Amino acid sequence: MSDVKNVSTAKPKVGGAIYSAPVGTELPTDAIGELDPEFNGLGYVSEDGLTNENTPESETIQAWGGDTVAVVQTSKEDSFTYTLIEATNVNVLKDVYGQENVEGDIETGITVKANNKELEERAIVIDMILKGGILKRIVIPNAKVSELGEIEYQDEEAIGYETTVMSLPDEEGNTHYEYIQKPTKQEGGGVEG
Repeated sequence: MSDVKNVSTAKPKVGGAIYSAPVGTELPTDAIGELDPEFNGLGYVSEDGLTNENTPESETIQAWGGDTVAVVQTSKEDSFTYTLIEATNVNVLKDVYGQENVEGDIETGITVKANNKELEERAIVIDMILKGGILKRIVIPNAKVSELGEIEYQDEEAIGYETTVMSLPDEEGNTHYEYIQKPTKQEGGGVEG
């Protein structure tokens, strides 16, 4: 039966929405638990939010005479795209340019090296709030940056790093996990709906 209560929108969780850590960091298994301290917040995301492209590709098998008799999945890519807009956040710069290619801090000076070294895979957690204060958490155990958009420097726009990460299968063959749960009283404080 249809129920309008099940229709929702998504907002970033208060205090941050996207977190990154080295692959192998202990991953959350619910929507409300504390993250391992290895996870670093990547700050504000542009108003475009988050896009998940989770699309299987398939081929059809046809019998003699032209009837389609089967559809075979040939591949299934799972990617997430978001634009990070904290241009002086060291954690953002490390995820965009590589952990070893960013040094320092804003007080002493940040040095960024742009090169063709392959970016390392990262574990990513995305926290959001659905209608009614329901919490949703997406956990990507093994994310690899597959594309970076053009970086534009303009008067009227925030500097942004449009980032697409490909979700690679974990040891169980899963590319990402989603956890959805009503908050407990402790998580209720500061939650917007």
